[in-house]
Amino acid sequence: MCLWCGIRQKIPKKKKKKKKKRVEGSCFHVHTANMAETEQPSGSSYEDDKPPNPVSFSFMVPKKEISMVPDMGKWKRSQAYADYMGFILTLNEGVKRKKLTCEYQVSETVEKLLAMLATLDRWIDETPPIDQPSRFGNKAYRTWYAKLDQEAEALVTAILPSERHDAAPEIAVYLKEAVGNSTRIDYGTGHEAAFAAFLCCLCKVGALRMEDQLAIIFKVFDKYLQVMHKLQKTYRMEPAGSQGVWGLDDFQFLPFIWGSSQLIDHPTLEPRHFVEEKVVNEYHQDYMFLECIKFINEMKTGPFAEHSNQLWNISAVPSWSKVNQGLIRMYKAEH
Repeated sequence: MCLWCGIRQKIPKKKKKKKKKRVEGSCFHVHTANMAETEQPSGSSYEDDKPPNPVSFSFMVPKKEISMVPDMGKWKRSQAYADYMGFILTLNEGVKRKKLTCEYQVSETVEKLLAMLATLDRWIDETPPIDQPSRFGNKAYRTWYAKLDQEAEALVTAILPSERHDAAPEIAVYLKEAVGNSTRIDYGTGHEAAFAAFLCCLCKVGALRMEDQLAIIFKVFDKYLQVMHKLQKTYRMEPAGSQGVWGLDDFQFLPFIWGSSQLIDHPTLEPRHFVEEKVVNEYHQDYMFLECIKFINEMKTGPFAEHSNQLWNISAVPSWSKVNQGLIRMYKAEH
């Protein structure tokens, strides 16, 4: 049953056109399985237009299940992992060759999510950094985070349809995990993944729909990035689990995946161009990948090849499709 629409779905046929057995599961899972075979998920066709049967849910407050390296195997074999990666790959396919400034539908739920993020943004303005001896990890962040910790369930409840308000305690945990760690005052790709899981949960309970795909990335996730960049700059947050020059980026990963998908088959922009400041300044409002490069250029000094070596290496890849496929493989290996 599709997480987006609740309609049964057939797996897209291969070139040999052999009949495929119908798969009962999420559209995300189907896309993920297809990606594993071809690295290029194709479109899907629906069997019928009948409304889905009501789905019953039970909710629980999430608890940490991954404490040691061996636990990662349990995670990667789970249905939750299949749903999560399918969500990432479905959105990756949806934004292919599209600009941030293109036209798309903005639903009521998307508007509510933007209002929630605007609230988080406003709280930053209301919680200025304090004077302290340490240059990094301004402790005013903890005051900001305490507001979110107190209000998270109410913020999530306002987004959910009335029949799904009982999901708020579970989904609110992912929202609180998506903005950094209040003890260490750091932020990294694990926090970013929590926000993607938060959005995936909203899809699973029906708050977000299939037609929201573009708005999820171009409106909601892009606004989330802006708020996270503001948090990082205002409170001088440390990168969480940074691999230094051997990592893709200190703070983000997903916008590079989705941003490279946007640029596939671009008539003039090639991967080698994103290290040119003029190109970044001209196109960053259209492409998420370049938006992140612009932020890196603002935050770091020195030669790009030295402070962002992995990205520098990516600039030598001949096409955006290869960049996109390589980043997906890299993300799967690290998450």
